[in-house]
Amino acid sequence: MRAFCTRLVGWTELFLTVRARHKARSRLKQHRKHPVRDWIEAFLQAALLVLLINQFLLQAYRIPSGSMIRTFIEGDRIFVNKVVYGPELLPGLTKLPGFTRPQRNEVVIFLNPSYISRGTLFTIAQRTIYMLTLSLVDIDRDAISDEARAQLLIKRAVGVGGDRFRNDRYGDLLVMPAGSDRWIPEEQFQELSENPYQLQRLLDEEDYRSIHEGARALAFNDLGLPLTAQEQSAIERIRRAGIRDPFEFERVRQGTLAAAAPHVDRYRQRQYFVENGWFVPENRIFGLGDNRDNSRDGRYFGPVQERNVLGRAMVIYWPFARIGRIR
Repeated sequence: MRAFCTRLVGWTELFLTVRARHKARSRLKQHRKHPVRDWIEAFLQAALLVLLINQFLLQAYRIPSGSMIRTFIEGDRIFVNKVVYGPELLPGLTKLPGFTRPQRNEVVIFLNPSYISRGTLFTIAQRTIYMLTLSLVDIDRDAISDEARAQLLIKRAVGVGGDRFRNDRYGDLLVMPAGSDRWIPEEQFQELSENPYQLQRLLDEEDYRSIHEGARALAFNDLGLPLTAQEQSAIERIRRAGIRDPFEFERVRQGTLAAAAPHVDRYRQRQYFVENGWFVPENRIFGLGDNRDNSRDGRYFGPVQERNVLGRAMVIYWPFARIGRIR
């Protein structure tokens, strides 16, 4: 027993000696290090920590438009939970497994199906800089307008596998939920769901009558038909004020073109698309903007694969007056 105690004391002394020497070398090395190098190392370590958090845990994201009013307003800064659906291993590349799948009516961020990539290396660089700067810098700019290109979109997952959607009057949607055999208005559909949401409508029936008039007049103009003074005036109003609710405008325009020239395949095919609506296959979501009159969403590009859903919107962290949980 005495021999064991002697050896234990020896091992302890040896450990403390080695530890003291290591600390002394570290202090000497730190003392000799140039202050600039020390600052650079601290900056790189902080940047790496920010990048890892954004890539695998919580990503900062800036709301770029008013397509989700009233949930968001343009310029809101939010944190997106990337763990829940599985983060990407590298920006733009393979995802890791998540804990759950996107659920109906959750606000999610996903890859824009209409986005045209400039290459894997550019995507990695762009997403890395975006995350490192907490969404302050986006190098993916349009060459003509210099506006940021929408690589990521944030919408509400209104539809899930098995749901069907189609257009109704005045920009409204009809829904046939999975397992049902009848169409119901979207307002009734969302009231029946466990996580209801509130639509923001900016236009009324009178606005839509003006939209329909302009859409039909522009279709007649595209076909080279003579226009009445009222139709010419409708086109001038569009050129001055722009198109409100572009999807409804295009629906009426394409319907007019297809009715006037049914032998033209592209008119008929486009009209079929906008009139017959969408079916959401399994493992996909149908993302729609809460501001239905001004949102480029699933009505344009269809259902999105779940593997392209990157995270769930969690909280607004800026501006200070709007801090709160996202529903």
